[in-house]
Amino acid sequence: MSGHRGAADEPFTDSLETAARKRSRSLAALGYTKPQTYEELRAVLASGTVHFPKRLRQVAIFLWQHPSEVALGTIAQVADQAGVQPSTLVRFAQIFGYSGFSDFQLLFKDRMKGSWSDTQGGQDKAAEPNANLHFLNGMVGACQASLGRIGNDLDIAAFETMVDHLAAAELIYVIGSKRAFPVTTYLSLTLSQQGVRNVLVDNVGSTALDQVGCITPRDAVLAVSFSPYNSITPDLVAVAHERKARILTITDSTFSPLAKLSDTWLEVVEQDFGGFRSLAASLAVGMALVHGVVAQRTG
Repeated sequence: MSGHRGAADEPFTDSLETAARKRSRSLAALGYTKPQTYEELRAVLASGTVHFPKRLRQVAIFLWQHPSEVALGTIAQVADQAGVQPSTLVRFAQIFGYSGFSDFQLLFKDRMKGSWSDTQGGQDKAAEPNANLHFLNGMVGACQASLGRIGNDLDIAAFETMVDHLAAAELIYVIGSKRAFPVTTYLSLTLSQQGVRNVLVDNVGSTALDQVGCITPRDAVLAVSFSPYNSITPDLVAVAHERKARILTITDSTFSPLAKLSDTWLEVVEQDFGGFRSLAASLAVGMALVHGVVAQRTG
C-alpha cells in the first residue's frame, strides 16, 4: 500500500517541481531580480525584456498608469478597473517573484507614502451639496494630480530634444485620434496662429493615410496617443517612420506602440475620476512644446 501511495504522489510532486523550474527559468531569462521598489518594477517594465500575453500586458499598462489606484484598492477593485480577473493580477505578481497580489501591492503602497493620494480620504464630501459638484471637484482633483505629475516627473532632456526637432522641421504633421484628438486639434490651431506651418491629420473622408503619404524626411510628426492604443494613430505614425520623418510623441507608457517608432517621446499620464480622464497635462505639455518651437524659430 505504501509503495502504491508513493507512485500516486510522484506526478503531483513532479508537477510542483516543473512549475518551480519554469518560474525560475522565466525570471532568470529576463535578467532581473525580484523588484523591491516601485521604481525597480518600472525599470523592469520599461526595459523591454518582459513580453506579456494580451491580458497580462493589459495589467502592466494599468499598473504603469494608475499606481495610486493599485495601492489603495482591493484585488477585486483593481481587477475591475484593469478589466481583468483577480487571478490575472495574481499571475502577474508571481511573474515577478511574489507569492500573490497582496505582497506585490506593497510596492505601490510604499510609493504612496507622503504622496498626494494619501490626502484624498480627508476630503469633506459632506460639504458638497450634490453629486454634480462632487464630480466637478473630483475632475478638478484629477487635473491637479495630472499636472502635479508633470511638474515632478517631466523628462526635460526629451522635452528639449522634441522642441529642437519640431523647430527644425519644414512641415509639422500633427496626429492624434479619439481622446487625443482634442489635444492635437488645439496644438495645430495654436501652431497656425503662431505662423508655424503644420498639417492636422484629421482623417476626414478617410484621407489620413493619403495625408501622411506625402511626408518627407525634412518633416516631423507630433503624435499624441493614449491607451488602449486602438486608434489609427500607430498605423499613421508607422507610415511616417518608414518615410524617414522625425517622430515626436506624447504618450502615456512605455507599452505604447508609438514609443518604439519615436525618435523621442514624453510620458504624460492623466488621472481619471469616475471613468472620465483629464487632458490637462497633455494640453499643458503640448502648449509648452509650441511655445518652445516658436521661441526657437523667432529667437
